[in-house]
Parts: sequence; C-alpha cells; structure tokens
Amino acid sequence: MKYISPKAKIPSTTFIGEAVVLGPTFIDEECLIEDWVIIGHPKRKGLLQASTKAFNSLNKALDEESRGAKVGRGVIVRSGSVIYENVELGDYVETGHYVLIRENTQIGREVKVGSGTIIDGEVKVGDRTNIQSCAYLPPKTLVGKEVFIGPRAVITNDRYPFSGKLVETVVEDGVVIGANAVLVAGIRVGKRAVVAAGAVVTKSVEEGVVVAGCPAKRIMTVEEYEEKRSYYLGEA
Repeated sequence: MKYISPKAKIPSTTFIGEAVVLGPTFIDEECLIEDWVIIGHPKRKGLLQASTKAFNSLNKALDEESRGAKVGRGVIVRSGSVIYENVELGDYVETGHYVLIRENTQIGREVKVGSGTIIDGEVKVGDRTNIQSCAYLPPKTLVGKEVFIGPRAVITNDRYPFSGKLVETVVEDGVVIGANAVLVAGIRVGKRAVVAAGAVVTKSVEEGVVVAGCPAKRIMTVEEYEEKRSYYLGEA
C-alpha cells in the first residue's frame, strides 16, 4: 500500500509507485521509485517505538519515528529495496532489486548498487563506484571513487567475532575487487589495486598491485594486469 509522509518533499517530476516514503525525506527531481520500496525506514530504536503505536497504521507510526532520507536527482530505486533514515543517495544513483541500505550511509554520485546487496549502515561510498549483486559492506566501511566491487564480495569489520570492537576497512579510489573476495577487518586496499576473485585478503594491499589466493599475495603489478586485459580484449 502506498504511503507518502506529509513531511516528505517530492517534486512533481519524480515518479513514485506503490512505495512507502517516511519522515522528512527529500527526493529530488526526475527520480523513479518503483513499487514495494521503503525510504526513510527508522532504525531499531525507532522501530520499537513505532511498534507500540501501530494499532491503526504501522506506516503512520513509523512515519512519526523516521528522520527521513535524502535522495538526489535522477535516482532509480528498484522494487523491493529498503533505504533507512539518514541515508544520502547522490545524484543518478541506481539500485537493483531488493537492495538494503542501512542508516547513516552516504552514497556518492552515479553509484550503481546491484540486486541483493546489503550496505549495513555507517558506510561511505565515493562517486561512480559500481557494487555488483549480493555484495556485503558492513558498518565502518569506507569506499573511494570509481571502485568496482564484484558479486558476492564480502567486507568485514570485526577481526575476532563477536568481539564488538568494530574497525574501519578502507578501499581506496580505483580499486577492483573480484567476485567472492573477502576483505578481513581493518585492512586498507591502496589506489588502483586489484583483488582477484575468491581472494581472502588478510593484510593491507599497497597501491597498484594485484593480489590473489588465500591468504592473498602479490602476483603482479597493475600495469601487467592491464597489459593482460588489453591482450584479452584484442587491443594490444
């Protein structure tokens, strides 16, 4: 059932399907919000508060608790996605289906987030980054600009689960992370580095190198990798 908060600000050039928009959410012009999307979902504390008031309408109760979200111009949010409160989506962000973006996350311009991906709150993602389907980014993840994160890649934030001591994992500008790779909590992947598919990265990776294996080790430079790619594409 469609529900638009009276506190939300949505221009006439934006199309919203059978979606729920909560709290003082701002959605810019020329956006497409498909059916069964929720924007501005409150975090757990607000949800519990809402549950005590939801006798007549859950959406109205959630609306009272939500701090809203901010959605930039030209954003596409596909069906089944949930965007929590205090999330900022930059201009021309595009999500797949059933994407979850938790609270206090900032997504830069022209970012693509694949279907089934979970961005689990307190995350920053730079402009023009491409996150493929079913990736997982936990709280305290910092991702730079023009990064590629392959399908089912996993980033972690606790070196000794469940210690409760969460640490930042940093992926710098221009990095490529292959499918099914795992980054262990607290490491830094330097600019333009490449993490091979299926690698388990237990130590920080220097700029401009390619790592592979379990545990991941340096196997070549990015220049060698790009030469191999050019040959593969028939450009060499």
